[in-house]
Amino acid sequence: MAHYLQEVSQTLDIERNKVKSIQSHLQLHSEALALRSKRNEILASNIANAATPNFKAKDLDFSSMLNAKMGIGDLMTNDLRHLNSVSTSINDGVGFRQNITPSMDGNTVELHVEQMQFSENVMRYQASLEFLNRKLTGLKSAIKGE
Repeated sequence: MAHYLQEVSQTLDIERNKVKSIQSHLQLHSEALALRSKRNEILASNIANAATPNFKAKDLDFSSMLNAKMGIGDLMTNDLRHLNSVSTSINDGVGFRQNITPSMDGNTVELHVEQMQFSENVMRYQASLEFLNRKLTGLKSAIKGE
């Protein structure tokens, strides 16, 4: 009986590791999609407020936020009881953008910059979505044994 329970425990551990492996395999692109979506919302808000006096344009630092979401930073932890110095809050990394040409009404939105940033972010969102779809297709093929 003890031998059987030990085998079942080892099998469950193997299955948990497989699930964790699949999650880590997809995590980068899923986190990138979430951050790109958040950035689209911020940029759309900037464009919508282009004529609002004293509105300050915002943006997020995509690479630092993705690193924080992935747990990449100065301090890596290997136990749940350790404190991680990398913040994973979605609001971290969002800051005000400095405008190139100051406006008289205090608005820092430069419509041409916002539109360009929005277009670039949409293309990168689509690329991340395509990468995620390809990874899922590859995993599906591997599971089917194709």
